[in-house]
Amino acid sequence: MPGNSQRRGAIKKSGKGNPTAGSGGRVRRGLEGKGPTPKATDRPYHQAHKQAKRAEKESARGGGPGKPRRKPGSGDQEWIAGRNSVVEALRAELPVTAIYVAEGAERDGRLKEVFGIAADKGLSLLEVPRVELDRLTRGAVHQGLAARVPAYEYADPMEFLDAAAANHEQPLVVALDSVTDPRNLGAVVRSAAGFGAHGVVIPERRAAGMTASAWKTSAGAAARVPVAQVVNLTRQLRAYQEAGCMVIGLAADGEVTLPALDLARGPLVVVVGSEGKGLSRLVAETCDQLVSIPMASSLESLNAGVAASITLYAVAQERARELAQEQSGG
Repeated sequence: MPGNSQRRGAIKKSGKGNPTAGSGGRVRRGLEGKGPTPKATDRPYHQAHKQAKRAEKESARGGGPGKPRRKPGSGDQEWIAGRNSVVEALRAELPVTAIYVAEGAERDGRLKEVFGIAADKGLSLLEVPRVELDRLTRGAVHQGLAARVPAYEYADPMEFLDAAAANHEQPLVVALDSVTDPRNLGAVVRSAAGFGAHGVVIPERRAAGMTASAWKTSAGAAARVPVAQVVNLTRQLRAYQEAGCMVIGLAADGEVTLPALDLARGPLVVVVGSEGKGLSRLVAETCDQLVSIPMASSLESLNAGVAASITLYAVAQERARELAQEQSGG
């Protein structure tokens, strides 16, 4: 009946049996803040916290000197395609997560070695159609074999000097200026490994990175020679100069012609430019000396991989002569 406060729903009750308050103290207390929001890395369920934890585990595991490191917790994956590249990666104990073999692939010695290592380490071994392997490796020449690894983590460029000192050797570093073809990068890494360089430096922007194509071209040498990626190549070259290294750049109009290269006997950084434009102006001005490779025709040019190979060979020969002289007492 009207005015009957006892009927159901006439007075709204709160959870404690009290009439609902308006804007009283209980509401004001509910609006009070709970303090500053914790950092993302301090929130257990945040992705940044999980990545930090994975990074700590990766750092604790560590790695031997000269072994390429990987980006902890990036979630990205890279592909190593080709039989030599996969074998070298497994021998270097890179963190391979899975191995893919194309259906009907020829069982040669390298493939048998991969099967043996995979069995010993408990790695996932999958057989897939060749078309599927083509798709996964984005058309790389995989020879029926590919491996999946976490995304490449670049080394610290100053660690190259430490590695040389640890081996009682004169530092030898190769730097690439605006080389955009990953196959050229892979070829340079392969030459660096063959002629005893301690590392390769590349810029972050407008340059090729360590992709599956670069791994393939290096024939697995990227497992032995670390690669560093820097924001500013000119600044890094100056840092090497301050550390006592001589920096030479390859240029068609170089002041010195190979093989006359006395600087090869000391700490040395060899800078290689792109095939089309060569060295950029700032990089060329930063170099202590510009060196040219003698050619039969001034119209001919060499790509970065070939130019680096010829120069590193000349450096290796000069250092070998110096060592022979020291041993003979000359």
